[in-house]
Amino acid sequence: MDKVAGKEGSNAQLMRKKLRAIFGTTEGGLFLILLLICVLLAFVRPNFVDSYNMGILIRQFSFIAIVALGQTLVLITGGIDLSVGAVAGFCAIVTSWMMVNTGFDPFLCVVLGVMIGALCGMLNGVFITKVDLNPFIVTLASGEIFAGLILVITKGWAIRNLPESIMFLGQGMVGPIPVPFIFLIVLAVFFSYILRSTPFGRYIYAVGGNESAARLVGIRVHNVKISVYAISGALSALAGILLVARLEAGQPTIGEGWLMSSITAAIIGGTLLSGGQGRIVGTVIGAALMGVLANAIVLLSVSPYWERVIIGAVVLFAIGLDRVRRRRAA
Repeated sequence: MDKVAGKEGSNAQLMRKKLRAIFGTTEGGLFLILLLICVLLAFVRPNFVDSYNMGILIRQFSFIAIVALGQTLVLITGGIDLSVGAVAGFCAIVTSWMMVNTGFDPFLCVVLGVMIGALCGMLNGVFITKVDLNPFIVTLASGEIFAGLILVITKGWAIRNLPESIMFLGQGMVGPIPVPFIFLIVLAVFFSYILRSTPFGRYIYAVGGNESAARLVGIRVHNVKISVYAISGALSALAGILLVARLEAGQPTIGEGWLMSSITAAIIGGTLLSGGQGRIVGTVIGAALMGVLANAIVLLSVSPYWERVIIGAVVLFAIGLDRVRRRRAA
């Protein structure tokens, strides 16, 4: 009897240790907060867990999360990309224009649009590394350029009459799962593997942790930085194009508001603004939390004018959290 009781006690202790190990991490704690908010919303507004609302929620936060994945890689290297929203909108418009005016296969246009996004990001990286300019200034300026080009191309009007074949990318479902969410999961798994298990991933952390030391041990710092900015541009373009397929039009407003959300999702998820630390899983959970908060504003009939106030407050909280993490790291 005593042996059975002792065995049950040891099992319970082992379970507590496992739970502490899971929820003691940044990602685990954030997931617990997300879960509690979802339970509270389901209690207050039962339609929160409706399949229709959950489909909208998952689809909406997937776009921001895809952008935030690229932003995370840039932040880990100690940089920042303020052009993600403008790149997303610019590539979405260019892709829409190609579909309507060139006669190219729609999916070829999608690939070309993503490649243009990678080129935009690569140009940011070149100016930052080769010309030795501040990432904040470079990406802020390029973001203004891309935002201006959107208006030059569209004159403020949406590009319509897009091919029906690409609508599946934004509106389709695989079983109960929205297609944009499948893109997000595949990309999140891929980049998690890159960061955790490849030399390139270790180079990204090394550059963000100590750039001078990384250069001394033979890491090509400039190539690493250019690569992460190119990835950020490509992922921003992909998110913008998926939203085009969702809206059935190339709207000039695509990408607006994605900058702050992408940075906030990454920081809340454990990425340091100073670089050297961050995980893809945390970013995805952070993006999901941002999506749930935006959805809660609608369900609770809060004025949409409060959304920017709430997002700003979350950004301040995220920056304060980043400062606490840096002090602990120091």
